[in-house]
Amino acid sequence: MIFGKSTLPDSSTALKGRPNRPFTVGGRHLVLGNPIESDPPVGFEAAVFGLGCFWGEEKTFWEIPGVWSTSVGYAGGITPNPTYEEVCTGRTGHAEVVRVVFDPSVVSYADLLQTFWENHDPTQGMRQGNDRGSQYRSIILTTSPEQQAEAEASREHYQQQMTASGYGTITTSIKPLEEYYYAEDYHQQYLVKNPYGYCPLHATGVSYA
Repeated sequence: MIFGKSTLPDSSTALKGRPNRPFTVGGRHLVLGNPIESDPPVGFEAAVFGLGCFWGEEKTFWEIPGVWSTSVGYAGGITPNPTYEEVCTGRTGHAEVVRVVFDPSVVSYADLLQTFWENHDPTQGMRQGNDRGSQYRSIILTTSPEQQAEAEASREHYQQQMTASGYGTITTSIKPLEEYYYAEDYHQQYLVKNPYGYCPLHATGVSYA
């Protein structure tokens, strides 16, 4: 069977994965200094966004005041505990995503949604720019019913903005987060470790406001 990287697998075509993660992740964020692997502190929240190559997008979010920690990982698919190489085959169903732990008294979920919409092209389907495949699709994975409702409303609002600017239909999927799998340590804060790394943003220039 020929499997396209832009076709989401089902349970019969997805890679089987494994019961445990086959690698370790570093302890603390190289910019923010807080733990990478951590539940949100009391009163904080987590948000998960996929908007293309996760290297540059993680940097976009860690620069926001009120963000306590960020990490990159895989979510939205089927295969448990995938590796990067497996995600790249398109047979895990996972997207490259950024997990953002934030203090809602400083930065709201609405603010993070605005950052999400304004920093990629959500009309491109299974790609961002020259990065092609389901791992680069636009996706919001929510961690509460309140986030789900707010994200859906934001998509409707931004569709109006995009339509007025001549763009087509937003393809962003919005669904509750089932499982978040941390990516390999070398992907975490990649642009700190590799300051000349290539990971362009694909913003349309269309304002959310």
